Amino acid sequence: MLVVIPGPNHLYITARGLSQGRVAGLVSALGVEIGTLVHIAAAAAGLSYVIARSATLYTVIKWAGVAYLVYLGIRAFTGRQGAAGRPEPQPLRKVFLEGVLVNVFNPKTLLFFLALLPQFVRPESGSPALQVVVFGCTLLLLGLISDIVYALTAGALGRRLDRAARSLRYVSGVVYLGLGVFTAFTGRQ
Repeated sequence: MLVVIPGPNHLYITARGLSQGRVAGLVSALGVEIGTLVHIAAAAAGLSYVIARSATLYTVIKWAGVAYLVYLGIRAFTGRQGAAGRPEPQPLRKVFLEGVLVNVFNPKTLLFFLALLPQFVRPESGSPALQVVVFGCTLLLLGLISDIVYALTAGALGRRLDRAARSLRYVSGVVYLGLGVFTAFTGRQ
């Protein structure tokens, strides 16, 4: 259920798929899941624990994420328009890297790997780090499936909404700014 419920990553993928099509939605989904690999590695190495325990590190990551999302939102509003009033397409490499950054700077994902996964780790069953990696990769695969569904759906809808292409830019901008505000007001629960 945690993977299916829409969150910041899904909203990013949807915004990218709506504004730039299926391929960009899929590339952003891959970027998001590479960001998940960063969280898996951090959790397996114990870095997630250190970050969650440090109010300063947590706050820096949180506000870096907020700043990045707000930047994406402002860029969507002020970016150059291509054909039919659509936002000018971003290179796929940039779409991919944005997906990675959106997930890496998502403090909820960090806390997810700290709060949920350790509950399933059993030291008597072998290496805790290896267990975190296996559980994390399972989550990554489930997340990738969910992300692909969002990307394909948004890409299909984006083509149908070509008549309203100008508004797509604003929808994307509002989504990014909304994610920034949501992240800003998310506490360390």
